[in-house]
This record gives sequence, structure tokens and C-alpha cells, in this order.
Amino acid sequence: MAPPTYQDYLALDSRAIPDVLRPAPALHEALGTQPLDAARYTSREFFDLECERMWPRVWQMACREEELPAAGSFVVYEIVERSFVVMRGPDGRLRAFHNSCPHRGRQLLTGQGHVERVRCGFHGISWATDGSLQSLPCSWDFAHVAPGDWALSEVSVATWGGFVFLNMDPAAPPLDEYLGVLPAHFARWPLEQCWKSAHVAKAIDCNWKVAQEAFMESYHVIATHPQILGVIADANSQYDLYGDHVSRNLAAFGAPSPHLGEEGVPQRQIVDQMLAMWRKGQASASGEQGAGNARAVLGDISRRAFARSYEGDFEAATDAELLDAIVYNLFPNFSPWGGFAPNIVYRWRPNGRDVGSCIMEVMILKRLPRGGRRPAPVPTHWLGESEPWVSAEELPILGAVIDQDMQNMPYVQRGLRASARGKVQLGRYQECRIRHHHRTLDRYLER
Repeated sequence: MAPPTYQDYLALDSRAIPDVLRPAPALHEALGTQPLDAARYTSREFFDLECERMWPRVWQMACREEELPAAGSFVVYEIVERSFVVMRGPDGRLRAFHNSCPHRGRQLLTGQGHVERVRCGFHGISWATDGSLQSLPCSWDFAHVAPGDWALSEVSVATWGGFVFLNMDPAAPPLDEYLGVLPAHFARWPLEQCWKSAHVAKAIDCNWKVAQEAFMESYHVIATHPQILGVIADANSQYDLYGDHVSRNLAAFGAPSPHLGEEGVPQRQIVDQMLAMWRKGQASASGEQGAGNARAVLGDISRRAFARSYEGDFEAATDAELLDAIVYNLFPNFSPWGGFAPNIVYRWRPNGRDVGSCIMEVMILKRLPRGGRRPAPVPTHWLGESEPWVSAEELPILGAVIDQDMQNMPYVQRGLRASARGKVQLGRYQECRIRHHHRTLDRYLER
């Protein structure tokens, strides 16, 4: 007997299902089954090609809008060896500048904060927060430089969902076009109505794609996260592909893994395990365990907890939107979760020009109470080399799970270097999002 599909779980939901959770056309068959070259993760030449042809031409999430609340607020975003200052100007506009002095190239700002002006520490040249030149010491010595050449060089900036994106390519498509289905899907779960309550980052000893791909499929749950098999329908997750830039994984929580057999897990046991996970994470739960379908019981508990915490009406929220992993990826390195639970957001970046190292970041977005003031976003909590993710108390449930993923990533990188075949085999369906990601990457590299 075949296990239930994700759509079968939706058919039992206690609320009406929105169209956005229905499956996309099955595009995975067109991707083929050819293996990937291991060199895509280990080769300096391939990495350099990404730096030359891909990173300069894609939209990248740089920061949250709430991190730029006033004129002069700035965040420095870095990718490979490029550095940008994302700043709110005196006119309220968001701009992004190359973080380099037009004079001798000194980096202008680091980290994030607030300035009244941008001033180069080398020779004292300064700019207004809109990038226009403000002061040039000994200007008489630069009569040969056109005045317009002193303005800070800009790149394209656009926003979606409370996030600020930048793109270095002046010929890039508009962000709205690049986002594909994301605006329509997230209209039901508006991330702009959230605030950043956690932001944890760490350098990892693997290629950025190795780290990202560990979070693009549920196939690894059976070996990497066996403690949650009783509450996640992993092997029957749904995978959706949308155009070139967007893909999605839908995994049902409050339902047992097919790996546990046809008898599965008693519904009451599923409720107990989920509540134990939530309580460990200090999530609001009523303690009323109830009886019947576990997902409906857990959905009711979550619905009441959300109504209390966020002072809103969540009666129409489905069990799926309150419980499930609804994980989107936007090419190349941004992954926001959908639904109504505190939304997880991932970002992965190369660590400088190190092929075998990357930076992984985890954010938690919480919904604003109705009519409530937006709290100040938290600063980034950088974990040291020997610090586990579980030491980040702001990731109470997620930290321990990520630490299990960390037990794989460095060894994947080492194994790819040691591979006798030099190939990576992928499942036709469960790992189709990874193949889809590489197909899009190839399209950028071939241009």
C-alpha cells in the first residue's frame, strides 16, 4: 500500500486549502538523471566561473528593511570579494553602493550601523548618504577628474517581503520578474509584517552548494534526524519547481514517516512528541492534547497559541500552514519558509574565495502583533569555529537539528575531493530541487 501523499494530508485538513499549496506541474522528469561532476563543488576553476558569471548577475538578499530604519542607516553586504553598502538616504530611498572609495579604493564601511555621512578614513573624502560627493580635501589637485566621477557607484536595489535585494548587473530583469511565484504565494503569509527576532551565522567547512543542498530535500531525515521520524512525513514530501529561480519542498509535520511501516505511530503519540518538541523550544502550547487526528489537534493548539501571541485572527489558517515545513528556495542562495509559524530564513554564501568554506545564516521572523510596534531587529550572532548551533539559545529547537546536519557537511566536502568516480548521483524526484538548482546555475555560466 502506497503511503499517503502530501495532498492526501491536505485533503484531511480542518480548513480550506489555498491554491498555493497545490502541486506545480511535474517538471522534474524533464531534468533527466545524469550525474553531476563532483568538481562543481571542489574545483577552483568552477568556483571562479561562478564568481565571474553568476554572482554578479543574480538578485541577492542583502538584509531586512527594518535594519535600515532612518537616513544614514546602513548594512554592509559581502559576496566573494565584493562588498556593498546598503543605505537609506535622506530622501528615504534605499541605495546600494560599491564599498570602495573612488580615490584609492579603501573600503568605506564595515558591519552595520548609522552615519551622518560616509567618510573615507584614508584621506577624509566624504559623501552624503545618497552617495553624492560632500567634501574633497585639496580639491584643487583633482581638476582633471570630472565632478560626477566622485559619486559612489551604485548597483540596483529592490525590496520584497521586508527584504532588501541587490543586483550588480544593470541589465538584470526586475526583481518582481525574477521572484516568479513568490509574491503571489507569500501574499497569504506576508513576511513584511514580520520582524527579525533571531539571526545566527557560522563559517562551515564545505562549499556553499553542499551546505545549501543539505536543506533542499527530506531524503536525509531517516539517517540524519531519526528522532523526528515519528512526526514528519519525510519520504512522501512534495517537491515543486517553478521556472528557473524558484523551487519548493512541502513536508507534513504531525504525521509519521513512511519508513516506520504501514502501522505508523498512534495519533496520541504524535501529539505528545510534537508538544514535547514545542515545549523544549518554549513555544506557546495550551497543553490540551485532545483526541483524534493529530494534525487537526496540533493545528487547533497552534491556532489558539498564535491568536494569543499575535493578537490576530488565525481561524482560516490551515493545519498545514501552522505545522508544516513549507520551504522555498530562490536562486541562488536564499530560502524563506512559508506558512504562519515563526518563519525560518536561510542564506548561504561563499566564505571569501575559499572553494571549500561557506557562511551559513539562519534567521527567525516573527509576526507583528496587530497594531503593535516593530521591535528593533537583533544583531547577527556569529558562532565561533568550535561553537555548536545549539549554543545559540535563540534557536531552541532548530539548533540541535542543524548540528546534526553539520555532522555531514564537512565530510561531504572531503568525500567529494576523494571521489574515485568524480560523480554525484541524484534521485529523480526527492533530489530534483538540487538538479533544478544546477540547471539554472549552468544557464548563467554558459552566457
